[in-house]
Amino acid sequence: MDRDDFLERLAELCQSGYLIIYAWVLMDNHFHLLVRTGNQSISTSMRKLLTGYVVNFNHRHKRRGHLFQNRYKSIICEDDPYLLELTRYIHLNPIRGEVVHSLKGLGKYPWSGHAVMMGKEKREWQNTDTILAYFSRRRGEAIKRYEAFVREGVAEERRNNLKGGGLIRSSGGWSQVLSLKRKEDKIASDERILGSSEFVQSILSEACEKEKDSLRLSLKKHDLSSIAILKPH
Repeated sequence: MDRDDFLERLAELCQSGYLIIYAWVLMDNHFHLLVRTGNQSISTSMRKLLTGYVVNFNHRHKRRGHLFQNRYKSIICEDDPYLLELTRYIHLNPIRGEVVHSLKGLGKYPWSGHAVMMGKEKREWQNTDTILAYFSRRRGEAIKRYEAFVREGVAEERRNNLKGGGLIRSSGGWSQVLSLKRKEDKIASDERILGSSEFVQSILSEACEKEKDSLRLSLKKHDLSSIAILKPH
């Protein structure tokens, strides 16, 4: 019931155009979402999702107070290098967490987007077309190739460069970072962003401009002649 409630709230956000979900998984004590934001900010969407869920959870289980230990963590990622890797990483969580023990079991696991990608679960709010289009234009062939891609990931070690921070994560580990530093390469990095140096720099520049615009608006003053005073008749 708790998990269904969570997914119903997630579905509402997708159907309202607030989020596009590419990959997701619900674990016993945490969840992962791979999303593209829509017509409202990620912070507003997460507040709607989590606040309503916690209120209902507390009511159902006759408890009070906080449910989640910390505020959610969000990382901006660059599409081309990381979209498929993150989809696979997220969907393999039940195997790595030993909730299921095989790819076949993962295909039947109802609390992950992998079963939806495979056509075994129906969740219309999940965007499967974007991911499958990377593998083939024909859906049946795309599903086969996607499954083979996920199978390759089962044998690989956990991808630490998809969960660490900033330059370390984006470059593939400390050894790569040290190598770049020895070469004196100037690379933009930020622990909140997963992507190339150019992508990181573009995101930071955009954020800086928005901050400046916000500051200019807050400091803007109006002279008395520009203020209309309305008097009741």
